Order: sequence, then C-alpha cells, then structure tokens
Amino acid sequence: MTIEAKITVADPSEMRQLGRRIGELLRAADLVLLTGELGAGKTTLTRGIGDGLGVRGPVTSPTFVLARTHPSTVGGPKLVHIDAYRLETSAELEDLDIDFANSAVVAEWGDGLLETGDSYLRLVITRPTGADEVIAAGEGSSAGEGSSAGGSGKAPGVPGDAAGEHGGEANEDADEELIEPRTVEITAAGPRWTAAALQQIVGDSGETATAGGQNQTCGAEHNHAASENSEVPDGR
Repeated sequence: MTIEAKITVADPSEMRQLGRRIGELLRAADLVLLTGELGAGKTTLTRGIGDGLGVRGPVTSPTFVLARTHPSTVGGPKLVHIDAYRLETSAELEDLDIDFANSAVVAEWGDGLLETGDSYLRLVITRPTGADEVIAAGEGSSAGEGSSAGGSGKAPGVPGDAAGEHGGEANEDADEELIEPRTVEITAAGPRWTAAALQQIVGDSGETATAGGQNQTCGAEHNHAASENSEVPDGR
C-alpha cells in the first residue's frame, strides 16, 4: 500500500522539526529518498532526522564524499547520509559498501539508483516559484541558473553537474537557510509505514491519502504553528 501526504513548512526550523519527527520513527534498514533542487532543504531535513535518531553530528551535505556515516549516541541505528547526485548507475552505489541492514539510510537523489524493497519513504521538496532567480541574482551570472540536469533524471530546475553548481556546501547551506516556504510531498510505501505513522510525521491537521485517493485523515495542508519554530539542538 502507498500512502501520500503534502505539507507546507514555513522556514528551515520547521524543516528540521519535520526531519526530527521522521528520525524518531526510523529504525535499522529503513530507507528515506530525498529529492529537491539545490537549496530546497534536503540537508536541513536530514539534520533533523539526525536529531531524531540521536546520532553524532554535525550532519553536512556529503556532496564530494558521496556518503557519510553518523553513529548513534543513544544505542539506536546509525545514520548513513548519501548524496547520489553524481552517480550514474546503481553499481557505483554498490561500490560504497553501505551497511543498509544496520543503518537508517537517507539518500539524496537516490531514486532509480537504490533498491527500495517493499518499504520506503520518499520526500520531494519544492521551493516557491521565483526562488531560483533570487538566489541566482545574489550569486552572480556564473551559477548556471535555470539549466537542466542533462537528462540524468534530476528534478526540473536543478543546475547541471559542474564544479560549483552542485558543489559548495556553504552555498547550499546558505540557500537552505532562506526564510521561504517549502512544499513537501511524502510517499510512504510498503508494510513498514502506516497511515498512523505518516500522520505522526505531518501532524494532526495534515492530510494523508492512499494511492487510490481516499482520505485517511481529513484536513487542510499542514502548516506548523509558529510555536514550533525554535531550533533543535544536535543530538538528544
């Protein structure tokens, strides 16, 4: 069974809170697939997942090392954070020798490269229209604004793979810290994930539905209250 939800987060703090709620539910062998253009909030979300799992930080984008492992500080599963943007085949991913069975794995750009098995979470993060132009204006004309991913299966609006375009962790972090809403579409697939678990992730006023379109819980798109906007410290 597949269950879907769509929520809006107002700022990076809320994105991290969303990640924390996901992390609190994860266990060994769980897989989370993240998709979203540069600066959408994937790393911020993963930091929250690390908070929820109680792993050793800091959690940063593994763009150049491809994968980072964060051991648990509370006796739980370790977090393996993958950035598969530069990988072309699943064989390249296998070369990383990742311990999937004993880890909670978060894979940016992992769709089509990772064997998902029966159960997984997929999150697609969308920034508001026009956000790319604002960032491009601040970075100058060398950013390759608006170019496609060259048929590599990346989401529309993601710059092509060149040094400096998907590279600088500092630049991506700065983009993710922009105070602007993001839409997060969540797909929970397989027996591992129930409507109740997904509702715990999105909150009481969220909306979840089966793949067939029947609502599990009625409500508006979820937008967290300002009282939840405090920053979450690393670890537990």
